Amino acid sequence: MSGTVLVLGATGNTGSAVVEALRRSPGLAVRAASRRGHLRFDWADRSTWNDVLDGVDRMYLVAPIGDPDPMAAVGPFLERAAAAGVRRVVSLSSSAVAFGDPGLGEVAAAVRDAFPEWEILRPSWFMQNFTGAHPVAESIRTTGEFVTATGTGRLPFIDARDIGRTAAHLLVAPEARCGEHLLTGPEALTYDEAAEIMSRVEGRAVRHRAVAPDRFVDFLVSSGYDAAFAAVLAALDSLVRDGGQAVVSDTVERLTGTPPRGFADYLRAPAARHV
Repeated sequence: MSGTVLVLGATGNTGSAVVEALRRSPGLAVRAASRRGHLRFDWADRSTWNDVLDGVDRMYLVAPIGDPDPMAAVGPFLERAAAAGVRRVVSLSSSAVAFGDPGLGEVAAAVRDAFPEWEILRPSWFMQNFTGAHPVAESIRTTGEFVTATGTGRLPFIDARDIGRTAAHLLVAPEARCGEHLLTGPEALTYDEAAEIMSRVEGRAVRHRAVAPDRFVDFLVSSGYDAAFAAVLAALDSLVRDGGQAVVSDTVERLTGTPPRGFADYLRAPAARHV
């Protein structure tokens, strides 16, 4: 396999895993771009767009995080990418978002319509939310407790590294599948069960407190989230609470040949302590 792959968000949870996996592919040039990396890319600074696209034929796309209207930037960028010769795009979306839905759903539809080869990743919630730069993780670190509006709904949490290696597989595959890919971990857990596992693995008390959606919006805003985006996240928690996100898929293992990591194993891994 030869050519040049652009990885956006290359220092993030999934982007770093994509870069790591791609660099094992001989003959493939990997262009790692991020706001603070060696190759600078900033959605808010269009002067950074052209250089990252030069000579690229495939791309891993991560839309602006926390932006309730990502298409304002992503739309013009995709036009430039198509004009520059990009032919395959693997785009990060969400298990809770369908084609054409506001935000990431619009991005997915635009990718599908603009490129001859496309893949849409629809992962469940990240395991990194418990350990990285996320309100759940921050709350656990400071209080030992975290808040959601999911009630007793279940989620098949997934390690972002499993998302990254699946994305890398789709980027280097000889032929595009041109499809959607539901990515999950091996089991669906309630947040109460996740807290119990975390307590047992880490040897400290971790508690989950379920609240109403409007209280959850207040919590997110107080954590620094935009109010409109906080409302979107609260609506996603409502989907979880109603049972709509509990499906476990075999996509990761089917595509990569290796099963996804379970939550307890993720927490035991040394890397989880440094996310």
